[in-house]
Amino acid sequence: MAKTCAFKAEIRQMLDLVIHSLYSKKEIFLRELISNASDAIDRAKYLALTDKTIAPEAPEWGIVLEADPEAHTLTVSDNGVGMSAEEMEEALGTIAKSGSKAFAEALREGKETNIPELIGKFGVGFYAAFMVADSVTVESLRRGEGQRAARWSSVGDGAYTMDDGSRTEPGTSITLHLREDQTQFAEEWTLRDLVRRYSDFIAYPIRLRVAGKKEEDKKDEEKPLNTMVALWRRPKGEVKQEEYEAFYRQTLRGVGEPMRVLHIAAEGALEYRALLFIPKSVGMEMLMPGNRHGLSLYVRNVFIGDEIEELTPSWLRFLKGVVDSSDLPLNVSREMLQDDAIIRKIRADLTNRVLKALAEMAKEKPEDYDAFTAALGDFVKEGYHSDWENREKLTELLRFRNLKDGKYVGLRAYKDAMAEGQKAIYMLAAETEQAARQSPCLEQLKAKGYDVLFLTTPVDQFIAPEFQEYDKTPIVFADKGDLGLDGDEAKKTLEAAEKTLKPTIEAFAKQLEKTVKEVRLTTRLTDSPCCLVQDPAALSPAMRRMMEAMGQSVPEDKRILELNPEHPLIRRVAEEADEVRRGEAIDLLYGQACLAEGTLPPDPARFNALVAGLMGR
Repeated sequence: MAKTCAFKAEIRQMLDLVIHSLYSKKEIFLRELISNASDAIDRAKYLALTDKTIAPEAPEWGIVLEADPEAHTLTVSDNGVGMSAEEMEEALGTIAKSGSKAFAEALREGKETNIPELIGKFGVGFYAAFMVADSVTVESLRRGEGQRAARWSSVGDGAYTMDDGSRTEPGTSITLHLREDQTQFAEEWTLRDLVRRYSDFIAYPIRLRVAGKKEEDKKDEEKPLNTMVALWRRPKGEVKQEEYEAFYRQTLRGVGEPMRVLHIAAEGALEYRALLFIPKSVGMEMLMPGNRHGLSLYVRNVFIGDEIEELTPSWLRFLKGVVDSSDLPLNVSREMLQDDAIIRKIRADLTNRVLKALAEMAKEKPEDYDAFTAALGDFVKEGYHSDWENREKLTELLRFRNLKDGKYVGLRAYKDAMAEGQKAIYMLAAETEQAARQSPCLEQLKAKGYDVLFLTTPVDQFIAPEFQEYDKTPIVFADKGDLGLDGDEAKKTLEAAEKTLKPTIEAFAKQLEKTVKEVRLTTRLTDSPCCLVQDPAALSPAMRRMMEAMGQSVPEDKRILELNPEHPLIRRVAEEADEVRRGEAIDLLYGQACLAEGTLPPDPARFNALVAGLMGR
């Protein structure tokens, strides 16, 4: 006989919260109902191990979705453990009463250790059905001898009705009468998409039956909507490379083939599984700091969300993959992670594993790592800048094009190959490798046979100031300060030249007093007449230009003009008696120095006129 029961006042409030506020996406309801069905089958299988009346004929376990677009109904059925009338009233009449959680706790109290990995935890997922349905009916028959079917129904208004049910097979069916504005959830394409997105790796087949279909269109009704097999749950040795690549392209929407696959099965104090892919390339949008990133998150094969940023540091946003853990703390709607030590531990462990994989690639397959550096090296450099905890490891992964042969070289390899007598690691920041190679600031280093590392990407410009030393060896930028390469003889020669060319130095300083900080002689140059250098703490010209292009104000920072006392042009200026022509020559030489470092002369029109006049003469 039917009876109507009222929810308690606080339960009505909770029901209203679940329906209107708890979940950000209404489609989540299907994930929750399928997860509950999967739990019910898990429980039935587990109980059947010791109680033969539960499943005497070992049924084909499964979940069935029955949609009727005309009637606007959707039914989710399983052949799991089912519920008695008492269990149904306790589980469905009390919000946040999780049957799965209670089942697991009862087993633990009985000292049982081989507990099935159930999905349900909070007991509110069932009520997500009311987000899309104006009424919900549950029919269930408990497995075991002498059980009777029961029916629970509610319109979500704070009351529910209990009655005898008509179900004859063990299990549970939940029928939703969809709201007028939610009828898309009875459409075949919508259900297929949602199962593929949220429940593709549920361990039991999920089948779809659509009312009103023609007989010739029903061929695929027995074909499961879900793949059922989560690659990350399988032993690494059993997964073929083709399967990894198919998962990368189809599920993670990767392009082409991944560069490296990390199949992780962490056990012990920290238990989780992960499948990570290092791509061969990424789009430019990934280099933007505000771009969303993150791995896809599953909990016991159930999709929770993608772009979960908490699982990896920002510099690893190029990774694609999934993480699956039963220990991850979710909020009650299972849509967001909560700040917890477990998240930090998984994040740290994932980062360490990626760093280890990159280090192994650099050592064992340097050509592959060069390709990685060309495509994704800026992410490692970003990590060097931001991830202080792993800076030492990231330092060893940095690579830069070199002067000697244009190859990618790391700091360790550079130091190991340093020339005899070389006491520093030399770098040069420029906008392009070509511009760096043509810099006159390299002339003395080239003459001594010293190699130079080029910093030519936008990220390089940001991290350049952080390079002070490596393994107790100072790092010196070729266009900053004094290179300190002069011997006693060279210093004496320079001192003598300073006395001889003092009037010329003063003429340069007077002519360029508004533009340069200082004019001095140098041994840095062997072929060029002059060059511009900076104080050690100053921004590089490339960095200044980049910041200005981004609309940022850059403080004025005058540079130092260095003259080559051995160059014929400097000697010619020293001999020029006509002050006007000497001033023009000084402006031309300064303009040349600007162009050599990649900047425009302060007055391009005057510079062009002077060049034209010189050519005419």
